[in-house]
Amino acid sequence: MLQKITVADEAAGLTEFWSQRVVAAANGNLFKVAKGTGSTTWHAHEDQEETFLLLSGELTVQLRDGDVHLRPGDLLVVPRGVEHCPTVVGEARFLLVGPEVTSTEAGGKPAWSLPPSADPDS
Repeated sequence: MLQKITVADEAAGLTEFWSQRVVAAANGNLFKVAKGTGSTTWHAHEDQEETFLLLSGELTVQLRDGDVHLRPGDLLVVPRGVEHCPTVVGEARFLLVGPEVTSTEAGGKPAWSLPPSADPDS
């Protein structure tokens, strides 16, 4: 049975920052909601592009050669291998599209957002 997904509602229901939750899959891609505050660490994904569709808030994707500022409705594809650092003042919610879920390590997830048992500094 087909079911409608309200992406904004799915993103609003997230309880963790910089974590992804798969809400749909199609044509070999996963559609994942996430929310951010503060910033991730600088990182690159060698195995896939990272596609952001901003739903709410403002998101700046820092790149080594300049920043890209996103507002709701904006779409940005960060090519594989390009180092980047997503940054949010306040809170932003977004949809990520890609062939698989990026790992915590590869996704640049900041240490403060990890459970104590997963924090490499504890």
